[in-house]
Amino acid sequence: MDFRLTDEQKALRDMVRDFAAKEIAPHAQAFDEQGAIPKALLDKMAGLGLMGICVPSEYGGAGMDYFAYIIALEEVCKASASVGLAMTVNNTLYGEPLMRFGTHEQKLRWLAPAAKGERLGCYALTEPGSGSDAMALAATATPQDDGFTLTGTKLFITNGEIAAQAVIFATVDKARKHKGVTAFLVEKGAPGFSVAKKERKMGLLASDTCELVLENVHVRADQVLGNVGEGYKVAFSTLDAGRIGIAAQALGIAGAALDAAVGYAKRREQFGKPIAEFEAIQWMLADMAVEIEAARLLTYRAAALKAEGRPRFTREASMAKLYASEMANRVASHAVQIFGGSGYMKDYPVERFFRDARALPLYEGTSEIQRLVLARELLKGAD
Repeated sequence: MDFRLTDEQKALRDMVRDFAAKEIAPHAQAFDEQGAIPKALLDKMAGLGLMGICVPSEYGGAGMDYFAYIIALEEVCKASASVGLAMTVNNTLYGEPLMRFGTHEQKLRWLAPAAKGERLGCYALTEPGSGSDAMALAATATPQDDGFTLTGTKLFITNGEIAAQAVIFATVDKARKHKGVTAFLVEKGAPGFSVAKKERKMGLLASDTCELVLENVHVRADQVLGNVGEGYKVAFSTLDAGRIGIAAQALGIAGAALDAAVGYAKRREQFGKPIAEFEAIQWMLADMAVEIEAARLLTYRAAALKAEGRPRFTREASMAKLYASEMANRVASHAVQIFGGSGYMKDYPVERFFRDARALPLYEGTSEIQRLVLARELLKGAD
């Protein structure tokens, strides 16, 4: 595969890089301290097409491909992983299932406002009792004459506070296990739908992570996304695409950590010379650069397959997510080490990079789940 960027892709990268450097990076620490992303910033991002990059213009999006999305997401995450997380949930976890499974009417009603940044979306799958075992849902969807009644609790939902609409998973029949799971499109303001609490986290502090509660929330039959009983298809196909986005987030965080470490190593003097002249520091920087490029190749390969319209890229997405997320933690750790005691202080951004990176091997499938997925993929082809 040839991963040299086209002129159009370079123009997108440069545009987003310039925007992120001016509008996001200088304020990233303040966003963390405030625990929120300003709506004005999200509106500006929407104006650039960043909240619906892969969505056709017919539905309010930028009409670009998934590879373009990955390029843009990396640049945003390099400035602030929290801002990038809000962007990726709206694009991938919310937008992707609507693109793949939504009807024309559903796309006009539910996708277009999200792509325009008018009404952001979230994705509610995880529950207190179902994390890695994603289909062990307790949330129920009780059939009614004109639709369903949803009851249950969803946990760790990114964009849960700022989103106006959600893809929510519930089961219509627990006896059918995963074949009872169904995806629904739900308005945040629907009676019985509430945000129970906003979680307090280690990192990604500007991104809201919430618990959502559904108490007899009525949804119409036309709010089913895909087919009844096939929510597992919606969930898992969405996660494949989302995992490539996590890999792009990892590239952004790691790239920012490397840039910061190189700059500091050149400035910081010990024993009469810059620490960049010491072999111990040089080797760490070299290892960081190599790991980032290796992760980039895995990420770009998976993104290219998705952009080509391949029906399945589970193996490539899991490889990219697994390696890139763990790589970002190693690179961020090295960056803190190069900064020494200063790296442990909030005065320097590497402290934030280190905390933000820690979430990457956890969400949208832990590293352990990625290894399980990859082992199954490998064993399928074994004699």
